[in-house]
Amino acid sequence: MMSFGALSGYLLVSALLLAIGLVGFLVRRNLIVMFLCTELMFQGVAIAFIAMGKYLFDYSGQVMVIFVLTVAAAEAALALALVVLLHRQSETLDADSFGELHE
Repeated sequence: MMSFGALSGYLLVSALLLAIGLVGFLVRRNLIVMFLCTELMFQGVAIAFIAMGKYLFDYSGQVMVIFVLTVAAAEAALALALVVLLHRQSETLDADSFGELHE
């Protein structure tokens, strides 16, 4: 049985990961770092789902984590392909330089 104190610790770590990912996404302009920050936010949400599922004796949190990880994997594959394509075209990964994509 998980106590409320342990749940608070997991939720604090989850919120910290989510906040670090959000700040990193908004502050950094490198596309690779931005995608890594979204992965960090996904992991923060996964920790919260698992902790709440364990606290409430319900497996639906763990099932949701499977879906979160699936979305994160698909996003990572798509992001990597997009980053490679954009880097080949313009030799930079600065997000501000891709404000207006044209040929």
